[in-house]
Amino acid sequence: MQKQGLTVLKALQVGDWRMKLSAVIMGSSQLLHGQVLKGIWFLAVEISFFTWFLMRGIKSLNYLLTLGTHKQGFVFDKKLGINILQQGDNSMLLLLFGIATILVVSIFLYQYWVNLKSARTLLEFDLNHSKVPNLKEDLAKLLDSKLHILLMSIPMIGVLAFTILPLIYMISIAFTNYDHNHLPPKNLFTWVGFENFGNVLSGDVAGTFFPLLGWTLVWAVMATATSFLFGVLLAMLINAKGIKGKKVYRTLFILTMAVPQFITLLIMNNLLNDSGMVNTMLMNWHLISHPIPFLTDGTLAKVTVIVVNMWIGIPATMLVTTGILQNLSQDQVEAAEIDGANKFQIFRDLTFPQILFVMAPSLIQQFIGNINNFNVIYLLTSGGPMNSNYYNAGDTDLLVTWLYKLTIDSADYNLASVIGILIFTLSAIFSLFAYKRVNKMSNLG
Repeated sequence: MQKQGLTVLKALQVGDWRMKLSAVIMGSSQLLHGQVLKGIWFLAVEISFFTWFLMRGIKSLNYLLTLGTHKQGFVFDKKLGINILQQGDNSMLLLLFGIATILVVSIFLYQYWVNLKSARTLLEFDLNHSKVPNLKEDLAKLLDSKLHILLMSIPMIGVLAFTILPLIYMISIAFTNYDHNHLPPKNLFTWVGFENFGNVLSGDVAGTFFPLLGWTLVWAVMATATSFLFGVLLAMLINAKGIKGKKVYRTLFILTMAVPQFITLLIMNNLLNDSGMVNTMLMNWHLISHPIPFLTDGTLAKVTVIVVNMWIGIPATMLVTTGILQNLSQDQVEAAEIDGANKFQIFRDLTFPQILFVMAPSLIQQFIGNINNFNVIYLLTSGGPMNSNYYNAGDTDLLVTWLYKLTIDSADYNLASVIGILIFTLSAIFSLFAYKRVNKMSNLG
């Protein structure tokens, strides 16, 4: 008989009656081996779970399948002789409670598995004729080799409650008809499978989704590239030999980072609107006869948001590039100058590749951030100008701002959930591909 390295399934097969009993009554093996506190914990978990599951859990799972059957409405009361409002099922709460029930069941199954592993360990102690650890020894082990488990237990509960549960809830909504026509508690919504995905990718909403997807990608590329290239150029100019007052120039540009972004964007909105200071000054100087539609023309508004974003993004890139330039080895530069290379060749073949290599992970993060850059678009143009060919969207709307409008303005939560899933998928695929290429570059280097 193998006395060490038993799997849980093998331990259940070859173990004694105490091991087998622990598969039915959690904590029994621990109690019979004198580990009272651990045994009481597992037993209390089992009793509490089955009590709750029989009283509430089964009902929550049944409601999760239907998302409610009784609709709110007026019913005639014979005693009062009038119609009274009868409360119905709330599909939103039923979905939330159903998902929470699944999570609780998952946590219980994990505790059940931990119980079996603990019983397996006790069986190995018996087979090896070793002393079973007492409470003091178990606590010492918990505070030593298993301290990370103890410290992570409370944060994990928070992650489950405030991250995993809302995330699963959001994903689940994408498979329902939870929209402005099915708002709870007045109305019920039901499961519709992949109907919403079909509507977004090939149905009525596709005429809005794909143009906004294209603009989102163009915006992300342009916003990232312009901030990076002009930030590098600015850093090169400030750090060039012979430039005086370098610290002053750096300080002036860094001051733009000290102003909260939303304040800058709101000021830009006021300056560039049709009756703003820029148009007013140009008209007073008789340079133009009509206001320039910086924010009200679809094409010009897209150019405007890219240019304004440069004001926000260039200083950050300049600051990082300055740090890279100050730490670059000058031996290669001097060797290139001796070989007759001019400044442009040195920048193209030596300086820029090293800057790009160091900043590659940051550029990936900036690109993903720009795909989800809500502030610049919403505070500057609010997604406008509105486009009558789009569904509740404007020419400068990104997918993320469109998602916001679908949620707040039109209450189409199912479509918003689908857009959120597609944005996450797009970001995840690009991140995995880009980081993989960066790692290959690192290995080649």
